[in-house]
Amino acid sequence: MKPETPTILILGTRGIPAAHGGFETFAEKVALFLAGRGWKVGVYCQDEVERVDQRVRVDTWKGIELIHVQVASKGPRATLEFDWQCVLDAARRPGVCLVLGYNGAVFLTWLRLMRRKIITNMDGIEWRRPKWGVAARTWFWLNEWIGAWASHRLVADHPVIAEHLATRRPRSAIATITYGADPVTSAPEAPVRALGLEPGKYLISIARIEPDNSILPIVEAFCSQKRDMKLVVLGTLSDQIPYHVAVRKAANASVVLPGAIYDQAAVKALRFHARAYLHGHTVGGTNPSLVEALAAGNMVIAHDNPYNRWTASAAAIYFTDARSCAERMRQAMEDDALVRTCGEAARARANEAFRWDDILLAYESEAYRLLGVPAAAAMPVDRPSPGAV
Repeated sequence: MKPETPTILILGTRGIPAAHGGFETFAEKVALFLAGRGWKVGVYCQDEVERVDQRVRVDTWKGIELIHVQVASKGPRATLEFDWQCVLDAARRPGVCLVLGYNGAVFLTWLRLMRRKIITNMDGIEWRRPKWGVAARTWFWLNEWIGAWASHRLVADHPVIAEHLATRRPRSAIATITYGADPVTSAPEAPVRALGLEPGKYLISIARIEPDNSILPIVEAFCSQKRDMKLVVLGTLSDQIPYHVAVRKAANASVVLPGAIYDQAAVKALRFHARAYLHGHTVGGTNPSLVEALAAGNMVIAHDNPYNRWTASAAAIYFTDARSCAERMRQAMEDDALVRTCGEAARARANEAFRWDDILLAYESEAYRLLGVPAAAAMPVDRPSPGAV
């Protein structure tokens, strides 16, 4: 029998309303979706303070309980402290725990001991990222194993991630549920022009400035040719990080480096009005930024690997290094028909595989499964017409 008020707790992000990244955006989406369908939803939010005076407090936002947890530490230690305190609190509350990421999975053993039901989105294969040293990679590798076995259900956001997780747990414990994006069919030009850009006259990259996201080869490829276009590289840059310094040094006057932009409306406009979206990610699953580019109808120039090939499919042209990236940029800047064809394929791919309703329903089904409720008990969703924003 369906419980009167099914309950879910969302752990693993810095909290909502979303302001930091893909997992926060997803947490906000799933929280609002489930709250609107009769669930009691709690989302853990990290409050960084100088001194802890009230470890946990709860307020309400749009029908969702925001469970604020104070931490007085800084950097990675603050994240671990936050994760541990969230687990301690969640162990005292009823409901299914939806954990986003496995970086603090060692703490999930306590939830399991306290008989809580756990769904974990296992994110990407973090320990393979070249930016981490031996100690960090070892920590992530161990936590991946712990998260795989401490959780009742694992979510892979990409078939390649599901294949990897099948080396840790039986396939019957793994669900493949992608990331989603809302279709974008229009956007104001003001955020574009505020950066001195002309709609349709620039390429854009939206990613952390890191080696595994190929930012330096992308900048080098663009600067190796003279075109009447610009390259916009969104992402935080620090003069204290050698890779960031190298990116700045490689950039010429046609490369716009505005830093990170957290105004989602501005980011949406910049993406929508770009001639093409550059996606250099080499490690990971279904990357949110790539999915959002598809939903905006962007032609995509992507690093050639199984993650991106499956996600973007015919919406992208692919590169392997700076030289081939430069050639793909040349095609994008010269071939109007190719841009249109890829843009149409992008919208079709987004509608086929990355609809939020389908994705959020799949998460709800997984949560009901752990509550012992058949998926058929879930309410139907009213679907918008194709192309609705």
